[in-house]
Amino acid sequence: MTKKALWNRFKQYYYSDCSLGLAVDISRMNFSSKYFEKMKAPANKAFEAMDDLEAGAIANPDEKRMVGHYWLRDSSKAPNREIKNAITTCLRKIKKFATEVHSGAITGEKGKKFKNLLVVGIGGSALGPQFVTKALGTKKDKMAVFFFDNTDPDGMDNTLQQIGRLDLTLTVVISKSGGTKETRNGMVEAQRAYELAGLNFGKHAVAITQQGSLLDQYASKNKFLARFPMWDWVGGRTSELSAVGLLPAALEGLDIQAVLDGAKAMDKATRVHDVMQNPAMLLALMWYHAGKGKGLKDMVILPYKDRLELFSKYLQQLVMESLGKEKDMAGKTVYQGIAVYGNKGSTDQHAYVQQLREGVNNFFATFIEVLTDRAGTSMEVDPGATSGDYLSGFHQGTRMALHENDRESITITVDNAGPETVGKLIALYERAVGFYATLVNINAYHQPGVEAGKKAAAVVLEVQASIMSFLHSNPGQGFTADQIATAIGAPDDAETAFKILQHLSANPNHGVKREVAECPFAAEYSA
Repeated sequence: MTKKALWNRFKQYYYSDCSLGLAVDISRMNFSSKYFEKMKAPANKAFEAMDDLEAGAIANPDEKRMVGHYWLRDSSKAPNREIKNAITTCLRKIKKFATEVHSGAITGEKGKKFKNLLVVGIGGSALGPQFVTKALGTKKDKMAVFFFDNTDPDGMDNTLQQIGRLDLTLTVVISKSGGTKETRNGMVEAQRAYELAGLNFGKHAVAITQQGSLLDQYASKNKFLARFPMWDWVGGRTSELSAVGLLPAALEGLDIQAVLDGAKAMDKATRVHDVMQNPAMLLALMWYHAGKGKGLKDMVILPYKDRLELFSKYLQQLVMESLGKEKDMAGKTVYQGIAVYGNKGSTDQHAYVQQLREGVNNFFATFIEVLTDRAGTSMEVDPGATSGDYLSGFHQGTRMALHENDRESITITVDNAGPETVGKLIALYERAVGFYATLVNINAYHQPGVEAGKKAAAVVLEVQASIMSFLHSNPGQGFTADQIATAIGAPDDAETAFKILQHLSANPNHGVKREVAECPFAAEYSA
């Protein structure tokens, strides 16, 4: 295709909304001129399904739940007064609590202002707050934020070392059910660290959880400073604009109202029942085109802005947990999903663009371009060129290089990387995911695979308990993994026993010793 033809195609398939401060270019996706006509009926069905969802329909039939994350930024859209009041009350409480923490009206037990914030959560309870923190930065005069986002003891030790003084640290524990083991473990580890510092954990802690949950009960019993709600109609991966993300952001001194306003503006733009004037539907249809409706190509997210570095990680959960499904809504096995990965530009120039341009053509790229380089003017690093000019040049060069080798790409252009833009990007992809799910007839709002993993992990811990009981019943005696698995009545779980015994013997607190043998499977373990 000639440059003139490309320019004409660009003009034809370039969505732009100046009032929204956003543009979407799909011209470098290789769909035919008849594609949108072909997809008109499926798109209309997706529009109608989304309208029903926002009106309060049971959009998650597996769990018989409404799906209401869109109401979080515009409570007037909530289906009843109770939900509307709950949203507005929670937002008011978040702002009040953050103001009182910043002013020193709320302090730790020693009466000193909080300077640090430790967020304990996993998945959507950490990825969203981490993305927003990286994108918008913590205000210098407010609170520095740290995360326990895994059940890795070494990681938690490292974070605690960075925090230093726990008497100046407020901990926010986030878990919808209160039963998520990774978050529970992080809370227990944090509580122990406070106790070792001679501090009462409850006087430095806040819970974000569902009313009546295990965490809610624990927070009440231990007199946490405050409790904020999570609702059953908001899933973890779409919870960033609930207390999950808003409370940490407010404590960091970020403009949470601007984030909400940005999301609200994007919601309005993506309610339009016109494919060519709806940026979220354009994205969903491009995903469908690229993977032939079967997720045959990966989604590579390349934001050309350091602030948006964690956006691809955030989208991994939003997209993959929502769309990675074995069954469709009719119960048919379909194995749907889109794999997401990414890096930041122009770092990707030196990381994996070589693979993208000349390797396996199993992806489509999404470039995120930010027009404003920095606040204020920039110096010239070369005559007539700033660092930001180079960043823009590298983005355009990569886009061209991929197109030359028949690699498809989308470009999303935003004016800046401020709080409103962050809200817009979150809302844009939330709705695109919802649209795409309808196009391929799956439930975007449940996660049976995650639950399966949790159940499997629980089985491993049960086997470990049986192993420890057996070893303590036979002190000083050595047994191989095969012998132990047979002795506990699980001969088919010998591999699980072997992995457990390796781990137990590597950590002295378990009191398990290993006698090394030439063959690892002949090694004997004893208590």
